[in-house]
Amino acid sequence: MRTSQTFSISFIIRKKKKQPESAILYARITVNGKSLEISLKRTIPIDKWNPVASKLTGNSSESRLINKKIDETKAQLYKTHDSLVKEGLLVTTQTVKARFLGSDQQHYTLIYLIHYHKEKMGKVLKYGTMKNYTTTENYLKDFLKAQYNTSDIYLKQIDYQFTLGFESFLRGLPRLQNNGVMKHMERFKKLMRLAEDLDWIEKNPTKRFKLRFDQVDMVYLSKAELQKIKEKEFKRSTHNINRDIFVFCCYTGLPYGDVKELKKKHIQIGVDGNKWIYTRRIKTNTMLRIPLLEEAERILEKYQDHPKVCSSDILLPVYSNQKTNQYLREITKAVKINKELSFHAARHTFATTVTLANGVPIETVSKLLGHTKLSTTQIYARVIDSKISSDMDSLRIKLNNKN
Repeated sequence: MRTSQTFSISFIIRKKKKQPESAILYARITVNGKSLEISLKRTIPIDKWNPVASKLTGNSSESRLINKKIDETKAQLYKTHDSLVKEGLLVTTQTVKARFLGSDQQHYTLIYLIHYHKEKMGKVLKYGTMKNYTTTENYLKDFLKAQYNTSDIYLKQIDYQFTLGFESFLRGLPRLQNNGVMKHMERFKKLMRLAEDLDWIEKNPTKRFKLRFDQVDMVYLSKAELQKIKEKEFKRSTHNINRDIFVFCCYTGLPYGDVKELKKKHIQIGVDGNKWIYTRRIKTNTMLRIPLLEEAERILEKYQDHPKVCSSDILLPVYSNQKTNQYLREITKAVKINKELSFHAARHTFATTVTLANGVPIETVSKLLGHTKLSTTQIYARVIDSKISSDMDSLRIKLNNKN
């Protein structure tokens, strides 16, 4: 970790091979012990060079012009260094040289890329997705400050070592688990891929980085647990309302954002003459066509006279995501279900307990959930397989006991 920076300028000469009495003048810049030379494209007589003073001796017009060039170059290099520091850019010998020669004008920075992405994708991606990108942006800024003592960096300076360093930095944060780290690395890779597509970088340094997500246990309700929640009557109306909306999603597979935006126009008569939900997933814009099961239709009828429903176009009085999950924790505690339920568990319950476990083909379940790939739905099928395996183990024990 770097907390301070050293910067110095000196001038040297290098003899010309074909003219040993003459030399080329160079400015040598040194940043944190690393040096780089810039040719000033001036030929000077070796016998007049004073290496201690870094000047030409004498008072000839040639000496005065060369010494003036040295002073101007030195002043310009210090000014270049100061401007990079002021802009919050990473100061290296390469960035100082590029800025001094004026060749850095076409090189973009990481923060500029982030702002470009925010400007172009802000109206395309969902609010929650952009919020996650902002969190990744803040972590990148923290990493730049901690590791490089700067607030920005040229894209051409980001290499594979930087990528691994950012991952290591994220893993050092106490509040992030592996999948959280991988999500931020995934967004960083997408940003660098955008830079590659825009031809802002020649080579994508994150291309070789492999995302490694841990398999997460899927939380869903069994048939008995779902029944317990359905039958329980709570003293607080907020708990009853929240429970009903959760159960509604257990029988429709809708995630939180989609049920919150569900409106009266989304209920239509399907090809079978029954009520269907016709809507689009907020996350993927995929078309959803979901026949209403009796349990779900009963809940809609229950709340059709609710003040919030009557005074607007919504179908259900959905609370905020934070409140919804808070009430769910209180509900599961009240019915003594030892599972950490979030609202998304309703979608998992629909896929497993309500549909697949009752013989609905996986292709149909995939369409009901709005999945674009069958492989996404097959995760739920594996859960069902594990349940079957568990049930068969119990059966074997019972049979062995009888024998």
